[in-house]
Amino acid sequence: MKIDILTLFPNMFDGVFQESIIKRAIEEKKVEINLINFRDYTEDPHNKVDDTPFGGGAGMVLTCQPIFDCVESIRTEDSVVVLLTPDGEVYNQQMANDFCLKKHLILICGHYEGFDERIRSLCDREVSIGDYVLTGGEVPAMVLVDSITRLLPGVITEESHQNDSFQENLLDYPTYTKPRDFRGMEVPEVLISGDHQRIANWRREESLKKTQARRPDLLSK
Repeated sequence: MKIDILTLFPNMFDGVFQESIIKRAIEEKKVEINLINFRDYTEDPHNKVDDTPFGGGAGMVLTCQPIFDCVESIRTEDSVVVLLTPDGEVYNQQMANDFCLKKHLILICGHYEGFDERIRSLCDREVSIGDYVLTGGEVPAMVLVDSITRLLPGVITEESHQNDSFQENLLDYPTYTKPRDFRGMEVPEVLISGDHQRIANWRREESLKKTQARRPDLLSK
């Protein structure tokens, strides 16, 4: 998979993509991640990529030309262009599952007061990571890359993400490790019984209980 991220602040991604699972996935060529500063595409003599909004108002708005030119220079028939915006579809695990099957993702990070509405015409999907506003699309881009990369074949063991929270619209079951007794808090007996069917049934039941208690909206799906 190839992921191109259009951003005015590529250095924001350094720590995230140079550690842990994403770093290993890049090194093992499971994913190619490119950070593209779309300021490099501006035709403005002063290197600007934003301007004041028509009709007045606070802040500056990203202009069409540099983003259009940048996307058009890297887009292929396999590309899916994703605009990261607070008013997009709210991101979820199913979207991560869908995106990880694509060959090429182009993520557009907005910034400042917003972007020219015509930029939406470039995009195949518009995505939000929640009902709140951030200073830009860089953090949402990191969220998408992390959640998608871990699903790619060979990045982590398949079993590790098959039982993830939200994979079946359920939250994950509780997990425990050694010691069996910590400050009087004991591991449930079923988990040390050796009975794999009982363990599977217990985990399913606990997953349902947790979802009912914390996210009953998921059960309706």
